[in-house]
Amino acid sequence: MTDDELHEYAQLILDVGLGFRAGKDLAINAHLEHAPLARAVCEAAYARGAEYVDIWYWDPHGKASRLRHAPTETLARVPSWLDHRYNELGERQGALVNIVGDPDPDLLAGIDPARAGLDRMPGLASRYRVQTHAMVEWAIACYPTPTWAERVLGVPDADALWGQLRTLLRLDAEDPVSAWRERMAELDTRCARLNDERFDALRLTGPGTDLFVGLGARHRWGTAEIVSRSGISHIAALPTEEIFTTPDPERTAGTVRASMPLSLGGTIIRDLELRWVDGRIVEVSASTGADVVRANIAIDDGANRLGELALVDESSRIQQSGLLYYDTLLDESAASHLAWGSSIPDGILDYDPTRPETGEGLPINHSETHVDFMFGGASVDVTGIRTDGTEVPVMAGHRWLL
Repeated sequence: MTDDELHEYAQLILDVGLGFRAGKDLAINAHLEHAPLARAVCEAAYARGAEYVDIWYWDPHGKASRLRHAPTETLARVPSWLDHRYNELGERQGALVNIVGDPDPDLLAGIDPARAGLDRMPGLASRYRVQTHAMVEWAIACYPTPTWAERVLGVPDADALWGQLRTLLRLDAEDPVSAWRERMAELDTRCARLNDERFDALRLTGPGTDLFVGLGARHRWGTAEIVSRSGISHIAALPTEEIFTTPDPERTAGTVRASMPLSLGGTIIRDLELRWVDGRIVEVSASTGADVVRANIAIDDGANRLGELALVDESSRIQQSGLLYYDTLLDESAASHLAWGSSIPDGILDYDPTRPETGEGLPINHSETHVDFMFGGASVDVTGIRTDGTEVPVMAGHRWLL
């Protein structure tokens, strides 16, 4: 990636991902290998009038050492000073960039999955809280590394992976910002069609999947373009291709089989299958990493309920690439997905992010975790169910039908 490309990418993150304004504080989360992009975003933010920019580098080798040696009863502890960083950022209505692209995807392969599932670092509940409650403008962005490229492409060629990512990020367009505005307008059209239907539920069916997902009477469909409490519109995931809603956390029943591997806390979960009864996950199976999932859904009372339902169709550039990226930011926009754990208030009609009090008492799930996994595939259908029981095809495989 050239210096000019880094600069162009940093500008896209600030313009599209954050809608960045002068006078803001900015926090950047990155791995050590992501330093070139972190520094480019820092430079661009200060040039735009940022008041303070803080880069926090995460080294997963420290987590691996903790999991090998620390007492089991200490693994779930999160130091309070890390939470304070996010809490103050939220109070100051700052901005947050999370850079992803795992440089060591197999680092925890030899560690006891049960122990690995107890340590959620670097994912902090305080970060999820300021994001889901729109206390900050926030965005997730990706950066290519040789080891990630080898996992995706079979060769450790970060430049080749960057060539793929530039297309997914629409940086290949003459005007990337306008290209993103056009794409979000297309996704908004999908949302409007579903909002017009006011389905009572969706049924997901396919190999290993027969899941009923109840929807609240006041649910709404939206995109990753959200509005913060500051009233600033921004796209929280770069790239994104999904539309999502907030389901009724008490009305999920049946089984679902993941259609892609899931990277969770440094562990690859393969062949995941979940069973819900009366809104709760009651059974977990996987060929690898099942204990990591079981530990995650036991974090709190809401962790084993459904928090999000998202749809992705064949117009997705990520799906069109035909690649498995082993990173949720990208893979969740290659196929329709679900998330257990915390719900997103934006998926409820009564929620106004500029008025925090409107989030109180909404029929949404609360948890300190939120984990997306993909269920969509060529043989998976999505059917809308109206309150009178009428069924309406929504998607057949990856094809949009409404």
